[in-house]
Amino acid sequence: MVFRTAAKGVQDGSDIAVENATRFSGGLGATVLSAVAVLFSGYSLWDTSLKSADLQVFVPRVIYYAAPYTNTNFEMISIPVTITNDGAETGTVLQLDLAVTDPRTKQTKHFYAAEFGVWSMDRTRTRSYTGFAPISLAGRTSRTESLLFYTRGEEEKPEQIIREVGPYEFTLTVTQAESKNTLFGTSTPAKPISVSFERLLPFYDARAFESGTISMNAKDWQTSTNATSQ
Repeated sequence: MVFRTAAKGVQDGSDIAVENATRFSGGLGATVLSAVAVLFSGYSLWDTSLKSADLQVFVPRVIYYAAPYTNTNFEMISIPVTITNDGAETGTVLQLDLAVTDPRTKQTKHFYAAEFGVWSMDRTRTRSYTGFAPISLAGRTSRTESLLFYTRGEEEKPEQIIREVGPYEFTLTVTQAESKNTLFGTSTPAKPISVSFERLLPFYDARAFESGTISMNAKDWQTSTNATSQ
């Protein structure tokens, strides 16, 4: 019986199948790697250049209160506010508004961000504050300001919302300008963002307003924010 060997350089069926599978898997791997690279590049472009402004607001555990004038509904609330922009596009804060509710009477009084600065009667007499103006935040930046909130008009009632010792409920609302994508020339309506928090009035003594303010602290001594995590 004569056994014949395959000619040199000639592959049998199994060799051809293995080679084709290797080429296929190699090509598939390269395709997958290329797709991943494209996805990563796209995400990187979106995250660094195209992501809309994403503002987060942080309120410290202590804020400040004053009611320096008699026979008037004027009250002042000072809040050091930090605003961060986690997006890539520039975000602009047009205005900040504050609603204060007495949980005992359910009455709510409205305030607006009027000036920047640290409150005192001496500085008030000399008008040593800077008027509030819209705040522009470039992507991946933050800004901290001491904001002075004043009673929003003579029609606001009650005359004095903060007087009784105990907790008060606050809602700080930030109105943004629409977000504009400079690359595509598109605009995205920006919804107002808000953060709600509670602060305690530890005592009330009108004499404190002659030189300063009364501090109001969080019951749990924690910062308040609209961010999903702190």
